[in-house]
Amino acid sequence: MESPVFTGSFDDVQEEFRRQLWTDGLPIVPPTIERIERFLERTARDPDESLGVLLPANVDATIWSIAVNAVMAGCRPEYMPVLIGIVDAIADPRFRIQDAGSTPGWEPLVIVSGPIVDELGLNCGTGALRVGPQPNTTIGRFLKLYLRNVAGLKGPPGATDKGTFGQSFFVALAENHHAVQAIGWPPYNVDVGFAADDSVVTVQSVVASSMPTYSAGERWESHAELIAEVIGQGCWAYWSWVGMWFGSFHPLLVMTPNVAEKIAGDGASKDDIRQFLGRNVHLRARQLERYAWDVGITEFRLDRLVEQGRLPAEYAASADPERLLPALPHPELVGIVVSGDPDRNQSKGFVQNHIQGPPTSRRIAG
Repeated sequence: MESPVFTGSFDDVQEEFRRQLWTDGLPIVPPTIERIERFLERTARDPDESLGVLLPANVDATIWSIAVNAVMAGCRPEYMPVLIGIVDAIADPRFRIQDAGSTPGWEPLVIVSGPIVDELGLNCGTGALRVGPQPNTTIGRFLKLYLRNVAGLKGPPGATDKGTFGQSFFVALAENHHAVQAIGWPPYNVDVGFAADDSVVTVQSVVASSMPTYSAGERWESHAELIAEVIGQGCWAYWSWVGMWFGSFHPLLVMTPNVAEKIAGDGASKDDIRQFLGRNVHLRARQLERYAWDVGITEFRLDRLVEQGRLPAEYAASADPERLLPALPHPELVGIVVSGDPDRNQSKGFVQNHIQGPPTSRRIAG
């Protein structure tokens, strides 16, 4: 058992944790030994077991540290298997947690899919991304606290988070698996490689999100056209060069059950949407190179990327700077989640930050 690190009143604990930069600026639940043990009772894993070493602090991600930060975030003990899955995902070297403090200021987004959504009472309806429902809110807050306190990613007055602007933490996004099943689409947990009855948690980076996009019509293309124009052109396209340069880009599309039902009812699949976006989200050649150069990647040249086999030949088929080129060379990597108010015809897009924080999924045990 760990030794207490501080004793005092509730207010004393708040002040000490604030002074040590162990909080996110909000009051925390004091992580007493008794509270921590309630979380440890929800797993058979040893409290000292490490899921990996997290950079930049070079600290072991232990089961004990998960319980401590879960208490602080206001989680309930029954969330513990989800939290273990989250930390196991971010401890995967492929996730590159050390880059979560990079200048674009991306935030990690947790996506929960499968039966666990009902079991824990996660909100997947109206206000699916609003702070309020305890599981969505505290699970999202847990991850941000864990990045601060274990991975060591702290903003001012810390020195390891260099996000130029940054964003607020995201609450956990839950998929409405009942709606997905009703329209005959595979749920998100199946999309990422698991069985339909598996409960799965996925973590990915988000560097930006789109405005809410309304679409209407009985033809599925009517909805896809608006998504391509507003979310694709208005949100994903600008950052697509980063995916081309680093060879990885996983935009996320979230649509309400209303929109998904209309699209599926006209006979379209998730892959039909992805391929439509691949054909209809474009940038001009000069824009791709300009956006990269303005960030400082002055060696970004479309012809060179084609020569190196990093882009298809069509990207260098002409020297015309005004030629239109696909912004999504790999549309199959677009994630699609059904969530939100079932009575509204909205979609929303999220931009993922290339090899930093690619979607990383874990089956939720227990």
